[in-house]
Parts: sequence; structure tokens; C-alpha cells
Amino acid sequence: MIQSWLFALGILSTVDTTVVRVVSPVTASLPNECDTPQPGWIWCDDFDQDRLAQYFEFDGAKGSFARTAAVGNGGSWAMGAHFAAGQVSVGSLKVAFGRTPAAGFRAVDGGTVDYRELYWRIYLRNQPGWVGGGGDKLTRMMVLATGSWAQAMMAHVWSGGKADRNYLVLDPASGTDRQGNLQTTAYNDFPKFRWLGAVRGSTSLFGGSQTGAWHCVEVRVRLNDAGQANGLFELWIDGTLDGRAANLNWLGSYAGFGLNAVFLENYWNAGSPVAQDRYLDNFVVSTARIGC
Repeated sequence: MIQSWLFALGILSTVDTTVVRVVSPVTASLPNECDTPQPGWIWCDDFDQDRLAQYFEFDGAKGSFARTAAVGNGGSWAMGAHFAAGQVSVGSLKVAFGRTPAAGFRAVDGGTVDYRELYWRIYLRNQPGWVGGGGDKLTRMMVLATGSWAQAMMAHVWSGGKADRNYLVLDPASGTDRQGNLQTTAYNDFPKFRWLGAVRGSTSLFGGSQTGAWHCVEVRVRLNDAGQANGLFELWIDGTLDGRAANLNWLGSYAGFGLNAVFLENYWNAGSPVAQDRYLDNFVVSTARIGC
């Protein structure tokens, strides 16, 4: 798999001044969070109700990825992902929203909007003693451009390799040329992507004392304006800006579709080194900052 591991290791200097509600990464208010949706939310799944049928695709990996009681925030439900030793794929959730190119990408919001800027947030907990780093794939937002799953852009949030494996990485990619002509023809058409420069986060999320605790992971994508390189890709961990890629030409002047899908994934390229578990909870997609 082609990845552009060209990490920006400098000190972040840009501060987001948007006012959001910020609470502890573990809070009693998170169970049944979706009962009181906030302005701007277009999707919420706290897993305390069974909403799995609303995803346009749910891969439970034969029970390895399942809605599980008493393992979530505040003792609530969450999605539990169990990696057997050597296991590569432990399932995924795929949600669509806005206008999509095919009926199979069932939107959860009516399917009429072309979103140009969105945020999404997921709570993540790895079991105490978790080893091996981030396990590669975690989540990504994209523009699905055709019924054959060609992507006009992808905003990957995954873990680094070798020395950087304990960190999350923002790895933006375009499926168009610089002018905006779609180049990809299928899903994960990596050889045809323009890789826009990866940025490693600053929090060692998957090592040491960080394992065993809940962490709030929030991401922002803003597409570029036509003909400009002013796109944005940002990552917050527990409410603190952790990584930022700016001045991105995500799409050239492409305007076929907007942001229309987020995937939550459990895919370890080389397989988990041991049997171990991680948990995902309180998944929100929004047009405004969500907070922790």
C-alpha cells in the first residue's frame, strides 16, 4: 500500500479559537449522548441504541467487531474490536451523508447537500497493556465520486510506521489532478492519488500510560475553493490541537460531489502481534466543532 510518510515534526503554531464544550475524556454525560443532539450534528451514534442498520455498510468480521455492553464511556455500550494474534481485518463501519453517486451509499441526512467542511469525532480506548502501536487504519473521510467507489479525495487518519507507530498521522490524498479532473476509477486507487504531505500528531496515543484510557479524537476537513490551495485538515486529541495540514489542493476545481462518507476501521496491515481489544464510542459527524 502506498503511503506518503513525510511527517511534519515541527511545533504547531496555529490555534483554533472556536468556542466548544470541552469536558473530561471520560464523562457520565456521554452515555445516550445522541438523545440530545447539538446544532450542526448530521450523524450521532453512541451505540446505546442499535443504529447499525443505518450505516450503508457494516462489517462485523464474523463477530470480531460488535456492539458490546458495559465497555463504553460511563459503562455504556460501545463497539468492541477484538484482534486475534495475527489478525489483519477486524471490521468497519461506513456512514454516508449528503449527496452521493449511487443509491447504495444510503445517506443518513436526506442526501441533498454537498458538504465542503465537516468535523467528526470518535472516542477510542485501547486495552491496558496494548502493544504494537496504532494498528494502522482508524478512520477516514472522503468524497465518493462514482458508483464504483472511486474517491475524489481521502482524509486518512491512521498510525505511522516504525518509530512513529504510536502516533496518529494525517495523510491527505487527492483523487483528481491539480485542475480537478477525476483520476481514480475504483476504491483505494492509490497509484492514481496525489499525496499531499503527511503530518504526524504530537501525542503518543498508542504507547505507555495512554493505553487503557479513553481518548477523544476529533478531525476537521475543509475542502479547497475552486482553483485555490486553501484546504485544511486538522486533528485534536482530548480537545487539544495535535496536528494540522494547511494550504491543501484537495480537488482542484472538481465540484461533482462534496464530502459524503466517513469510515471507522480496524485494519492492521501486518496483523496484531498479540490478541488484544480496542473500543470505539460516541461517534459524531457535524458541520461545526463537536468537542469532547
